[in-house]
Amino acid sequence: MTTDEPASDEDRRAERPGFQARARLALALALVLIGLWTVKAFLPALVWAAILVIATWPLYRRARARWPAGRHDLVLPALFTTAVALVVLVPLGIAGVEIAREARILYAAMEEARRHGIAVPAWLPGLPAIGGQAAAWWRDTLADPAGYSEFLGRLNHGSLYGYTRQLGGQLVHRSVVFGFTLLALFFLYRDGERLAGQMLAASHRAFGPHGERIGRQAIASVHGTVDGLVLVGLGEGFLMWIAYLLAGLPHPTLFGAATAIAAMIPFGAPVVFCVAGILLLAAGSATAAAAVVAFGFVVVFVADHFVRPVLIGGATRLPFLWVLLGILGGVETWGLLGLFLGPAIMAALVLLWRDWIAGALRSEPAETADDPPFLVRDRLHGEP
Repeated sequence: MTTDEPASDEDRRAERPGFQARARLALALALVLIGLWTVKAFLPALVWAAILVIATWPLYRRARARWPAGRHDLVLPALFTTAVALVVLVPLGIAGVEIAREARILYAAMEEARRHGIAVPAWLPGLPAIGGQAAAWWRDTLADPAGYSEFLGRLNHGSLYGYTRQLGGQLVHRSVVFGFTLLALFFLYRDGERLAGQMLAASHRAFGPHGERIGRQAIASVHGTVDGLVLVGLGEGFLMWIAYLLAGLPHPTLFGAATAIAAMIPFGAPVVFCVAGILLLAAGSATAAAAVVAFGFVVVFVADHFVRPVLIGGATRLPFLWVLLGILGGVETWGLLGLFLGPAIMAALVLLWRDWIAGALRSEPAETADDPPFLVRDRLHGEP
């Protein structure tokens, strides 16, 4: 004959629903952290894929409406993934060809300078304050073949070799990340609608209606950032390409592409067109150099003060100052991903702030005609 032993306190505590819910939550958090740690090397690829899908989803949705699902379940995602890959790879290929061509020209010029030196530019002695000293240094160091060879010999070839190896390793790493980005992009195109529905359901269950609003605001901020940074940057690059072409700058297409890429980063485009102006000045075209630099600043001023605030601020409902802080802080923290993550994070924070303030205002008594504004402000701060 056996007797049932009374349940211990630990057993009774484990059978409580609250304890089990907390245990499941702890297990879920632990699994999420372990999963993120496992795929941490590929998180940038996943984030880039999500940004690209968000940016191109309206076009993909119209294509799906015209060619409904079925046999196109693989064709359309593959076509859109290929199109995104070409948009990235074709400009990089053109730039690579131009850089290789310039490298051969530079190598030939360095060999010529090793034999005969580099003549002092005609404009260098005329520079104010430093023209004479700069011309003397050039004459003793670069114009003389022996001085030029000695100058090259002082370069740290070990450091150059190390930089070359580091650059090669970075190129391999970026290529792997880009490959996984395309792979994730294909599956996000294919399963995007189902994944979006699951994320909305999970957000509603975890955070209520506010979670869905924050997600939609973050998506809208990504759309606005793509329009305000990428499209405006491409427009700036096209306008500056016309200016480079008219000014007679060598390789205007390469400089136009560099300007378009740099214009996506705040204050990046002036670096490129100022370098173009210096090259034109070195070639003796002072008027063309001044015109290119002046036109570049006009284009940047119009884009940064009129076009981008409307595109980015209108989509994110953020003042342009917070958009700018989000972009710069995002680039500083996350690299190129920060161009899109920064404004999205700032938009979510501002939305939370506005919801919190709106809740505080609704919880207070209504303002009457006899209540001056400072009394309402004092009530919000808990003052009598």
